[in-house]
Amino acid sequence: MAGSGTAHLRPADEVLLQVTDLVVEFPAGKGRTVKAVSGISFDIAAGETLGLVGESGCGKSTTGRALLQLPKPTSGSVVLDGEDLASLDAEAMRKRRTQLQMIFQDPISSLNPRRTIGEVVAEPLNVWGPKNKDEQWDIVARILDQVGVDPGPARYKRPHEFSGGQCQRISIARALVMEPQLIICDEPVSALDVSIQAQILNLLDDLKTQYGLTLVFIAHDLAVVKNISDRVAVMYLGKMCEISEADQLYAQPAHPYTELLLGSSPVPDPEVDVHAVRVIEGELPSPISPPSGCRFRTRCPLADEICASDEPQMRRVGADHFVACHHPLIEPWSDDQTSALSSGSSVPVDPPRTVAAPTV
Repeated sequence: MAGSGTAHLRPADEVLLQVTDLVVEFPAGKGRTVKAVSGISFDIAAGETLGLVGESGCGKSTTGRALLQLPKPTSGSVVLDGEDLASLDAEAMRKRRTQLQMIFQDPISSLNPRRTIGEVVAEPLNVWGPKNKDEQWDIVARILDQVGVDPGPARYKRPHEFSGGQCQRISIARALVMEPQLIICDEPVSALDVSIQAQILNLLDDLKTQYGLTLVFIAHDLAVVKNISDRVAVMYLGKMCEISEADQLYAQPAHPYTELLLGSSPVPDPEVDVHAVRVIEGELPSPISPPSGCRFRTRCPLADEICASDEPQMRRVGADHFVACHHPLIEPWSDDQTSALSSGSSVPVDPPRTVAAPTV
């Protein structure tokens, strides 16, 4: 079930990025509106990687682009290091954007085919400096070398002369050249072979440590997200369903959608009965006219009347585990447990339970 709320947000002074009630809508003609992102909230601490997962069309990429104000959100706040990006005018945002960069899904099409690699990576420096070409090349060469591309031969070559994996390394170098605080990785390995995916993921992890980067990692491959993320947020039809530390979410999902999403991932085990795998039934509803109440209710095996009438709010089900669901698979914490956590006392934790399907 997908809902709203801010119970999962940490204090503003503990995080680098805090997004609150983010809404992104697009006109669809004939007076209709596409509700791409509908009031989601999340935060990211400095040096952290947040994985953003969900089915195609759930609003992951739109959320990532909205952080860059491309497009500018319909409403809500995007506070980076104490400054609300949504309130900035175009020129102020242009300057601030040097601290936010994006790595795109298709590495080849994201690079200008008419420019050499040296020109592509140095392009931000032409705008923001240094202007001296020798100084620029020193920076570009250093970063190309750090991402595993030999700078000498690459300098005068063009993107079509490189493989997809090498082009993605070049895209990463371009994102790093301004030494940003935050990088949004939008499906950065989905267009690459599996062996190359592992190389790029290891590279991102190494660069994160080397540069002190904070990452938003958007993907639909749950195994990839688990390996690189510190925390994972699950989206469904423009809403946030669940957010938790990665290991906890994968070991014990609290949301019916997360459980089905994890269960539908292929397992490389010949002894697994593929016919016993649970899949998500039905089609994703239209974002033009999403269901009332909980947006997942039309496909949820636990849905009842309250799911149609009331939108679920984020509730705590673990120390750093929150879910927006009327019938979570883990018992929500009591006020005593939450108070004990806030005071630093030992938290009495009830044994986990599976909530039975409600009778309708």
